[in-house]
Amino acid sequence: MAASNSGGGGPISAEAAAAALGEAIKLVFKRWTALQMAVENQWGGRDSRAKADQFGEAILSWFCRSRGPHYFEDLVDMMDSEISESFNADFEDNSVEEIAGDDNDSDSSGDDDDDMSVMEYDAAAAPEEMAVDRPRPSKPAPDADGWTVVPPRQCGRSRGKN
Repeated sequence: MAASNSGGGGPISAEAAAAALGEAIKLVFKRWTALQMAVENQWGGRDSRAKADQFGEAILSWFCRSRGPHYFEDLVDMMDSEISESFNADFEDNSVEEIAGDDNDSDSSGDDDDDMSVMEYDAAAAPEEMAVDRPRPSKPAPDADGWTVVPPRQCGRSRGKN
C-alpha cells in the first residue's frame, strides 16, 4: 500500500520530501538579497543565474544524497565555498548563516512561517531521514581507560580551505 500525500497526515515519500526541499531552496534563494545581487550584477560571469541554480542543486544534493549526520557548520562551509568558487565573493553580512538556519542571534520573533530556513524546512519535511539541527559533537574525550575514540574524517571537509 502506497503512502498518500492527500492531507491524511501520513508519512511522505523521500521523493516528495526532496521535491519540497528543492522548491523551498528556490524560494529562499529568490529572497536572499546578497545572492540576488551576485546574480543580477553577474559576479559569476554571464552564467551567474545557472551558477545560482547549480548552487541550489548542490545544497539539495548535500541534504538528500550524502550520508551521515548533517551539521550546521558543514552546511555553512559548503555554502561559503560554493559562493567563493561560483561568484568570487564572500558574503560578510552573515546571510549564509541566516539562510542555513542559525537563528541564535536572529532579530525575528521566530513566529513567521515565511522566514523558515532551509534547515528548518528540511527538519519539518522528513525528520527521520534528514535531521540537521544537531550541533557538531565536541572533540573526543578519553574514556575511563584513557583511550580516545576518533571519528573518521568526512570526505571533502578540508576542500577549499587554504
